[in-house]
Amino acid sequence: MSGNTDTKPSPAGPTVATPRAAAPTKPDRRILRTRDVLGDALIALMHEQPFDSITVQQVLDRAGVSRATFYTHYRDKDDLLFSDVEDFFETMGAFLTHRGAPLARIFPVEEFFSHLADMRDLNAAINASGKGPDVRELGIGCFARAMEQRLVLAGVNLAAPELRATGHALAGALFSLLDWWLGQDKRMPPKEVDALFHRMAWRGIAGKP
Repeated sequence: MSGNTDTKPSPAGPTVATPRAAAPTKPDRRILRTRDVLGDALIALMHEQPFDSITVQQVLDRAGVSRATFYTHYRDKDDLLFSDVEDFFETMGAFLTHRGAPLARIFPVEEFFSHLADMRDLNAAINASGKGPDVRELGIGCFARAMEQRLVLAGVNLAAPELRATGHALAGALFSLLDWWLGQDKRMPPKEVDALFHRMAWRGIAGKP
């Protein structure tokens, strides 16, 4: 990390100096393509049959990838599933910063909820596989870290333990909000859910009743 800083406006008012992150090293495109093809193959198979009945060979046949290549990247189909899910969660977590979104937005709730609304079959397949709780735990961890980073960029001044606790609490609240939203017959538009989440989040961070 370099010693340069950027001055960022805080939604609460004053500006703060925050470190400028070093540009990440880009992964090999061939590796990314292989991982994408394998992930897509597994997801497609999960739409067709129970996760437990899917074999690595079926994934290889669907993806057109060799067994040696598969085991270069993954231990088994579970590792593939969680790696693919983690990539999605990390992409969502970095979405706002990459887009230069207003710092008052801690997480892209609208985009996340909209995406999940279009993936009902996959959500059902993950829950049917028994992997739902593990996926949720992974999501909370990824999103907590992302929200911590957004809070720092927004100029929120908290001690490290309190910052981690706040990020974890907000990530957990996000998944609870998602559970509520998915269970509604007439769902609130994702844009309105985004606004609701951020009103609740900033009210709590500011310490208001």
